[in-house]
Amino acid sequence: MEVNVTIYIVVAVVIGVVLILIYNNLVGKKNQVANAFSGIDVLLKKRFDLIPNLTKVVKRYMQHEADLLTQVTEMRSKAMSGQMTEAETVDMDQKVTGALGKIMAMVENYPDLKASENFLHLQASLNEVEEQISASRRAYNASVRDYNNAIEMFPGNIVAALIRYQRKVFFQVDAGESQPVDAGQFLTS
Repeated sequence: MEVNVTIYIVVAVVIGVVLILIYNNLVGKKNQVANAFSGIDVLLKKRFDLIPNLTKVVKRYMQHEADLLTQVTEMRSKAMSGQMTEAETVDMDQKVTGALGKIMAMVENYPDLKASENFLHLQASLNEVEEQISASRRAYNASVRDYNNAIEMFPGNIVAALIRYQRKVFFQVDAGESQPVDAGQFLTS
């Protein structure tokens, strides 16, 4: 009888230890995703800080594209509000990336703007930030992949369901953004 009780106690302790290890692993992965996302968030704020300067310089030259510049400014204001979820931030990043790509493509039609020292400095700063954002996206997506795998694979999926962990979204490029931008389409009226 004592042997059976001892076996039950050992099995219960082993199960308890396994559950604690799984829980701690899931929490670690969740925190890793949050850390990676905060890195992206910092870089996005850095990008958004460049936008007012970029629009100021570009507005002097691009009278016809005022609508696009206004949209970028509005997107920046919304993003800087700090009231967006991770999914909304991912979506906003895609929109801003597309709009900035269009602006840079339109610059090709303004030789004076391309030669402006202020614009060249802003463009270099923006390119540097975009490269950093790209690297941060890759790190974030790797963290999300690990987290999503951990909450979907057995036995982690059981613990994840109990503590209500949900899948995280990846940063992805829209299909339209992967296509080359035709600068000429923006200047035909």
